[in-house]
Amino acid sequence: MKFDLAVTVREKTGKGAARQLRRDGKVPAVLYGHGECLLLTINPDGLMKILKSHAGGTSLISLDIAGVKSKPKRTALLRDFQVDPVEGHVLHADLFEISMDKPIRVKVPLHVIGGTPEGVKEGGILHHNMRELHIECLPSALPDFIEVDASALKIGQGIHLKEITKKDGLRYMDDPDQMVVSVAAPMSEAKLEALLTSQAVGPEGAKEPEVALKGKAVAEAAEGVAAAPGAPPPAGGEAKPGEKKEAPAAAAAPPKVEKKEPEKKK
Repeated sequence: MKFDLAVTVREKTGKGAARQLRRDGKVPAVLYGHGECLLLTINPDGLMKILKSHAGGTSLISLDIAGVKSKPKRTALLRDFQVDPVEGHVLHADLFEISMDKPIRVKVPLHVIGGTPEGVKEGGILHHNMRELHIECLPSALPDFIEVDASALKIGQGIHLKEITKKDGLRYMDDPDQMVVSVAAPMSEAKLEALLTSQAVGPEGAKEPEVALKGKAVAEAAEGVAAAPGAPPPAGGEAKPGEKKEAPAAAAAPPKVEKKEPEKKK
């Protein structure tokens, strides 16, 4: 699709000049390409007409530039734009100049046609694995979109990029083995419930975390030091007569208490 757009060269730059243009009902823009950069002023009505079209970023724009000395007629693509999030007005636009005799690389939208796929009628779920395709072609061969017929797909089937018929002059730049559209089997209620249950409740017999185990060992060792007389001995049994048994590494040695004999009365 091709649009005609009348623009004007502007000299003032900066945020202040851009705000003044917006207050005057204009849109500041920049045209890139071919070794130069032109500052432009665009009428918002013509720009909104391009943005609302189904082609959008793949539309060829024939520019009629007022105020330029050379090449007042140029062809460009809408590369980027900014919109006010509150009021919805276009704040800025970036255009890219192209030559009709040189190939360009752009992304075009992908449209699934053919009605409801067979697999979806059987309860399957349609997945749009790719929403757009990266292509290379001459500007004159640039399509508005690429169609894919998915009506014959059954559950578990899909269409790869290499299976899409190429138009003359088009070259796909994406991986040819990449899935474009597919129909997946629905998840049963039992499987979904089992999945949610396994995520909510951990498996039985799960081991305690290593940090918890270390904390537990330190706590038990501390209790062993402060245990009252007559408490059962630690694991490993009592020491035999004449045998020295080392205390656990985590337990600290109990403090020595010196006993003082009572003084005799004179």
